[in-house]
Amino acid sequence: MAKLSTIVIFDTNVLLTKPTVLLEYPEAEIVIPEVVLSELDKLKVARVDADLRFRGREVSRLLFDLGADGSLIDGIDLPEGGQIRVAPLDVAGIPLPDGFTTRSSDDKVLATAYLLKNHADLRGSAVSKDCKVKLVTNDLNLLLKAQAYEIEVEQYGSGDDVSFSKRYIVRPFQRYRVPLGILGISLGVFLAILVVAWSAGVWQGNASSTPVLTSEFRALLTNEQERAFNALESLNANPTDISALQILANFYVNRTEAARSFGDDASMIRDARRGIDYLERYLRLRPADFEARNDLAMMQFYAGNIDRAIQEVRAVLEEDANNVAANLNLGTFYLFGIGVRDLESARVQMELVIELTQNDFTHQRAFEIAQQSLMLIAHEEAARDGITLDPHGSEGGDNGE
Repeated sequence: MAKLSTIVIFDTNVLLTKPTVLLEYPEAEIVIPEVVLSELDKLKVARVDADLRFRGREVSRLLFDLGADGSLIDGIDLPEGGQIRVAPLDVAGIPLPDGFTTRSSDDKVLATAYLLKNHADLRGSAVSKDCKVKLVTNDLNLLLKAQAYEIEVEQYGSGDDVSFSKRYIVRPFQRYRVPLGILGISLGVFLAILVVAWSAGVWQGNASSTPVLTSEFRALLTNEQERAFNALESLNANPTDISALQILANFYVNRTEAARSFGDDASMIRDARRGIDYLERYLRLRPADFEARNDLAMMQFYAGNIDRAIQEVRAVLEEDANNVAANLNLGTFYLFGIGVRDLESARVQMELVIELTQNDFTHQRAFEIAQQSLMLIAHEEAARDGITLDPHGSEGGDNGE
């Protein structure tokens, strides 16, 4: 039997986009990083969209069925050709490049791809010695990192198969203060409780008064959901309650970011639009809140309103030209925005972000993203001009020579 010529490594977001993508590479060895299985397992109890949990279960069921007659660690032959296996990550005794970590899930996926590319002894027996290694992801932040280490990377699908966010949205940049742990807010559960409460007649008060949930139903809400519900009650009594508007704006911003991180585009766009409404109402009362205006710019971007996103971020820069989040957002819009993509303008913005943040530890994440973005810009420009670059973006020679 001929050896397989390609290793394809899948990121979690691709599997959640289409579980059967596992069967679409019949000439390759499909590798599932062990951390991807952990992320799929977390979805079972995560407070996210039900459809997303369903797709997670579909991936798990498909892997269970494929592994019924063998070991996924050793490799299983696929029905249409190729093989599939799960790859544990073990970096003990293996040197990694400077700055390369394995702390986050993304880092572990990237490390799996890096090791398979650079250490032939870690590959399965079904692949050829000179096989190609390719990482498939719809996360552009991971794409940037992969290109920096010369790992071939592919976004799943093309044209209409890949939605706006999968092609053009990277992880949120401006909300440095938001811990990732609060992003899993479930509006579905929240709204379901309200509907059940209404139909069961468990509201306190009457139809003409502000509705208040009983303590039993409030106990079913997360802290964020209860705060959002209290804010809705306050707005019912006072539509210009600025504190309530801010709470609801942040609620939907966090939900949008959670949906984006799980690849749930429908929820992301829906919640971004809701967030836009509350942010605009809030900013009419407090127009000088630059952080909220940066949030509004990113929500417009997530909702597909690129021109409005740029308009909002420029409004911040007119008042504060050195605003880190605004400059980073504008560079992002130029780098990934449909209809406005401009590599040179993106480069200018990212260089400015580096200048503003290189000695500022509080903006370390912005500094790193700007560096990664410049690497991506350099590689894209080099590919356009037929030049080969090393992993750090330095010219390594002309492909034609």
